[in-house]
Amino acid sequence: MSLKVAIQMDPIESVNINADSTFMLAMEAQRRGHALYHYLPRKLSFKEGRVIARGRALQVRRELGNHFTLGAEEVLDLSQVDVVLMRQDPPFDMAYITATHVLEHIHPKTLVVNDPAHVRNAPEKLFVTHFEGVMPPTLISADVEAIREFRAEHQDIIIKPLYGNGGAGVFHVRPDDENLGALLEMFTTTWREPVIVQRYVPEVRKGDKRIILVDGKAAGAVNRVPAAGEARSNMHVGGRPEKTTLTKREQEICEIIGPALKERGLIFVGIDVIGDYLTEINVTSPTGIQEINRFDGSALEQLVWDAIERRLP
Repeated sequence: MSLKVAIQMDPIESVNINADSTFMLAMEAQRRGHALYHYLPRKLSFKEGRVIARGRALQVRRELGNHFTLGAEEVLDLSQVDVVLMRQDPPFDMAYITATHVLEHIHPKTLVVNDPAHVRNAPEKLFVTHFEGVMPPTLISADVEAIREFRAEHQDIIIKPLYGNGGAGVFHVRPDDENLGALLEMFTTTWREPVIVQRYVPEVRKGDKRIILVDGKAAGAVNRVPAAGEARSNMHVGGRPEKTTLTKREQEICEIIGPALKERGLIFVGIDVIGDYLTEINVTSPTGIQEINRFDGSALEQLVWDAIERRLP
């Protein structure tokens, strides 16, 4: 099977080939003999019933400083390609949402991964709320009084932007912290959306586990341990990756959410688990493939492509 694959992503020049999951998906597609094309999200257009993108043929290789070759720019009719990988990084803003609306015109004749309509309907911190018994105590609100009442009840809390990503804007507010009012003022002037407030889960000091699910099945995991004095475990803010396995509770969480992911065409998903709680379901541009591969000797990109190819006619 030789496929024509278009990758909607950020500039290929800035990719870290030793960490980037999209790079691994491209490498595996190329290994299988698929033809690759790269285009930037801003090059995607809807024109008179057609979905087009100004893209370039792409070749990739694991060679630092020389990891890609791009061909001449050409107009791609995305209805004529087999697969579109929607892999640009968040934020999950109106530009991102608009791209899902545009790509919905070609899916599923052209298989878009992940399904654009369900990506749009599954923001990381909101999708979790549809599954009972998996989240820590949580409030989603712009009501300052409701937030203060939640803080009074739970004392030790985390507050973060509802559509944030990468650990940006995440604050740990301890019981004796006097900065809640100032933080809420900052949030309301920076974002129009509600914030998400959760009871602090102290197990985060032992790590925030990223679990990859492929077509609804747990495929691997990496534990991300926060740096000293840091409440966030994201690796780009100093989190340390560690080898790990799934606990019985984590397997249970995957079994609870897995069927819903598969049904919605959310083929490649990364979830975040702290202690016994699911905190996020990442469906936009999940990462973690390379870290897990290094620790487990696995090849998660192969599992993702196996799942993609199974869904094709």
